[in-house]
Amino acid sequence: MSGPVVDAPDAPIAADRRAPHAADTVSRFNISKWALDHSALTRYLLVVLMLLGAVAYFQLGQDEDPPFTFRAMALRVFWPGATAQRVAEQVTDKLERTLQEVPYADKIRSYSKPGEALIIFQVRDSSPPKEMQQIWYTVRKKIGDIRATLPGGVIGPYFNDEFGDVYGSIYALSTDGFSYQELKDQADRVRQRLLKVQDVNKVAIFGAQDEKLFVEISQKRLAQLGLDFTQVLGQIGQQNAVESAGTINAPTDFVQVRVGGQFNSVDELRQFPIRAGGASFKLGDIAEIRRGYVDPPQVKVRHQGHEVIALGTRWPRAATSSAWARR
Repeated sequence: MSGPVVDAPDAPIAADRRAPHAADTVSRFNISKWALDHSALTRYLLVVLMLLGAVAYFQLGQDEDPPFTFRAMALRVFWPGATAQRVAEQVTDKLERTLQEVPYADKIRSYSKPGEALIIFQVRDSSPPKEMQQIWYTVRKKIGDIRATLPGGVIGPYFNDEFGDVYGSIYALSTDGFSYQELKDQADRVRQRLLKVQDVNKVAIFGAQDEKLFVEISQKRLAQLGLDFTQVLGQIGQQNAVESAGTINAPTDFVQVRVGGQFNSVDELRQFPIRAGGASFKLGDIAEIRRGYVDPPQVKVRHQGHEVIALGTRWPRAATSSAWARR
């Protein structure tokens, strides 16, 4: 027999009621409300910021070609007839060891090939820009001190610490109806006039080819006449040598004596007698002599498909291209 059923009291129900966080009870800072409550101070700060911004704007860099310090120098040395290995061992290695003693030296890269070597010398980025000229002077001085220890026949080294120059304006000169030599002469005249313009401190010519005299002698022709090529070159060099023949000291004057006979024209070179085995031959009879330009050519410049001579102008950083163009 079952007893009376008694309902148990309801079980307590879990309630997720958290106490209010302290951060919620504290009002957060409202910059908009603060600005509205302090309108006078807000207007004052806005005016000050606008004035500071205007001053800073006019102090910003305005150079069209911003200056930068180029911390690299190229050294080129020539040794005609030497192999790449001999150039590297007897020339490049000595130069590299000397460059390691230069202050702020960072990287030294060298490229050796038959008869020539190229060395790129870089200094650390932490080197002061004001010390760069002194560093380049130290490089030239240390290399000059060991130049006597290089093998005989070595030409150079030649230094180039200006290949990082930036030219703000480049002008192209072309010709129609004039010879290339006349164009070169005109480019030289324009360069001299540009150097007189205010704020121009350098004008470089690009694309101009050096004029040469080519003497081409057939080996077959030399064999028929019984001549030696080295002997022909030696006679030409002796005739065209520039040497001092002494001086004449007078009571009121000092006169230098020079040996004449140098070649002044292509015709004189053609008429030059070559002596061999008791016989004499004119150089023009055994060789082709012509006037031309260096072959292979140096750097060429083209404008709209035509070969031209270019003039690059550089001015101090205080000047701008627009201000310079008005001059």
